[in-house]
Amino acid sequence: MARIETISSAQNPKIKNLLTLQEKSRTRREQGLFVVEGRRELEHCIEAGFEIHTVFVCPEIAGMSFRPANEHGDIPIVEVPYPIYQKIAVRDSTEGVVAEVRVRERRLEDLQLPENPLIVVLESVEKPGNLGAVLRSADAAGADAVIICDPLTDLWNPNLIRASIGAVFTVPTVAAPSSEVIPWLKSRGIRILTAQLQDSEWYYETPMTGPTALVMGTESTGLTDAWRIAADAHIRIPMLGRLDSLNVSVSAAILLFEAVRQRHA
Repeated sequence: MARIETISSAQNPKIKNLLTLQEKSRTRREQGLFVVEGRRELEHCIEAGFEIHTVFVCPEIAGMSFRPANEHGDIPIVEVPYPIYQKIAVRDSTEGVVAEVRVRERRLEDLQLPENPLIVVLESVEKPGNLGAVLRSADAAGADAVIICDPLTDLWNPNLIRASIGAVFTVPTVAAPSSEVIPWLKSRGIRILTAQLQDSEWYYETPMTGPTALVMGTESTGLTDAWRIAADAHIRIPMLGRLDSLNVSVSAAILLFEAVRQRHA
């Protein structure tokens, strides 16, 4: 039987701790916990094998029968009234469910790739919303992994998880330094295609049918020289207006679905 507790005060230590986990990456690191909001996101999280620490449920929204299953054992359930749920939930459309989940670190060597992988690599992308949007595109395009190099935000930032709608769980996602990722890709025969304006060719004229890593940097500074030098090809997206760059999530979607088009032509 699941352990069920009822909390009626926003001053309860468990509620305060949940809010701190949402706000502070240091607390997430120290406790090894992160926060997932929404029934759909939690289901993806459980399917990916993450261990659920505690689930906060608002019965007025989620219903009295909602009891998530967890292969790691019974999940402690904390029932909260609607006024408290409003304090712990950021979105209105999350079905009355917020959970604390144990961090599970993933490394490059943990990635299980097929013979002809399609990988997205992001260097020093800072905004959680952009990372989440890239993960959604990666999921939609059937990418085999997303590698975040030298990240400026942690993978368990609640804004990233919300923006990805759970794709951070459906697409194998790893954080690692560029100095490790470049030789890792090279040793596996994965072509490195860097998105950049300088010395580049149109993306749709570049073969992506073989093992491919699509590498993108920040909109403001682009990629570091290490990636430019390591690249097997430099690619660019036509920019017909006065601006010279797209949001990284838009660029990722364009490049991913060009790879899909070529692979299914």
